[in-house]
Amino acid sequence: MSDLSDRPWLSSYSPGVPADIDASQYSSLVQLMEESFQKYADRTAYSFMGKDIGYSQTDSNSRALAIYLQGLGLAKGDRVAIMMPNMPQYPMAVAAILRAGLVVVNVNPLYTPRELEHQLKDSGAKAIIIIENFAHTLDQCIANTQVKHVVVAAMGDQLGLLKGALVNYVVRNIKKMVPAFNLPHAVRFNEALAQGARGALQKPQIGPDDVAVLQYTGGTTGVSKGAVLLHRNIIANVLQSQAWNDPVMKLVPPNEQSTAVCALPLYHIYAFTVGMMLSMRTGGKLILIPNPRDLPSVLKTLSKQTFHSFPAVNTLFNALANHPDFNTVNWKNLKASVGGGMAVQSAVAKLWHDKTGCVICEGYGLSETSPSACCNPTTITEFTGTIGVPLPSTYMKLVDDNDKESAPGERGEIAIKGPQVMAGYWQRPDETAKSMTPDGYFKTGDIGTVDERGHFKIVDRKKDMVLVSGFNVYPNEVEEVVGQLEGVLECAVIGVPDETSGEAVKLIIVKKNPSLTEAQVRDYCRANLTGYKQPKYVEFRTDLPKTPVGKILRRALREKQ
Repeated sequence: MSDLSDRPWLSSYSPGVPADIDASQYSSLVQLMEESFQKYADRTAYSFMGKDIGYSQTDSNSRALAIYLQGLGLAKGDRVAIMMPNMPQYPMAVAAILRAGLVVVNVNPLYTPRELEHQLKDSGAKAIIIIENFAHTLDQCIANTQVKHVVVAAMGDQLGLLKGALVNYVVRNIKKMVPAFNLPHAVRFNEALAQGARGALQKPQIGPDDVAVLQYTGGTTGVSKGAVLLHRNIIANVLQSQAWNDPVMKLVPPNEQSTAVCALPLYHIYAFTVGMMLSMRTGGKLILIPNPRDLPSVLKTLSKQTFHSFPAVNTLFNALANHPDFNTVNWKNLKASVGGGMAVQSAVAKLWHDKTGCVICEGYGLSETSPSACCNPTTITEFTGTIGVPLPSTYMKLVDDNDKESAPGERGEIAIKGPQVMAGYWQRPDETAKSMTPDGYFKTGDIGTVDERGHFKIVDRKKDMVLVSGFNVYPNEVEEVVGQLEGVLECAVIGVPDETSGEAVKLIIVKKNPSLTEAQVRDYCRANLTGYKQPKYVEFRTDLPKTPVGKILRRALREKQ
């Protein structure tokens, strides 16, 4: 164990949390998952729309889908995209892709054709598993990608014959949530399972240094980059998260299956690792929430369940705690409320604690760190307003612009070293090199302070990124898109404080064509940018502040707000 001069934060750990974890106990995520499939075969893995899906069903279905994918001629290391909301087919698809020796590419199902095309092209994905509700998006861009194989899932696929048929009928015909699409060679999810069930799985050799996931994060250059997460990166983060949560999860009565709420989308690395993979490792049950924006439905689902763990973002904690149906849910079994993705506001933390009796433990991480790097101990008795201390096996420090450690008491850029840190950015060695210090720390772009006990706090961002409800919005990307709209001379995007989402996107435009209207701008943004990237505020000006060389000064725009 390292001495406290090296890691002063170890003295703040909850009793029983180790200084380090051993990620070498699994050679791959496949080994971790298959161990759970065997060990917990008789347990419920997922609860979805009132139906329980077992570990054994997840095992057999993912094996069948893995065989189907191998039958398509996909070779080890080929990328397969998943574009679905939280539903049982998601974890089945993840397990199938990994068991077949392939690489998962998580895709936001609300992406526009432009955004989807970029991610499919950049990753070189050869296949995609997509829910029919968004197949029309793929239809508009698939011709420009390398995707040759499409598996189309429907909301009711795993709900049994009668209920499944009813759910699909309502989704398609009553709610009209499936726009027409034309993907002539697509195969239905259940048909792919049926085909695969007739074959045998060829077990590829998968090691800790093989790529497991490409997790796309916005690029400061406006280009979305894939963080390359190896099997060992995600294994490490699962074990770190488990060790961290153990002190409170041990309080779950032995006759109850530990149960977590998965309201955050599984395509987001936080839900992927700390929701799905951690639950798999511990033999837990995961309550899959397909649409967290539908608060009455979320609360109705939770009112019928006993649950112990709730990872969420500030906006969701806030929206739920302020909802009139909040008290229809029994919150008294809640042992861990973990806040990540964005800063947790103290007023929200207080309200949540008052209403549930459970303190929000704020943590911090990034797609590049699989994601968790730092968290408050789960045994805290009050909200701290900091991001806590580095997790087991994790080192953090503050560095200056020359990558030298900041002097005590000085602000600096938060830099992270640990087994959960990515291997680099997919096919972007230059970007990877820029993001690392010479001694192997990943530079986060967040400016922080640290006290003598090793508790970190974020005070600012080095980058111009806007953080909307836990999702990164890069000004360059939005500016690039809006700059192509006829009538726009130039534009700038900044983040402004927002009570509900933490920050909101503000778009400032200098017109080339005086007749350009705000409505035209908003329509154009809706067609080309997913919801959280669209500007909440649009302002027209006659000019923008610039440097002597003509670079737009976003900081000057922010200061004038």
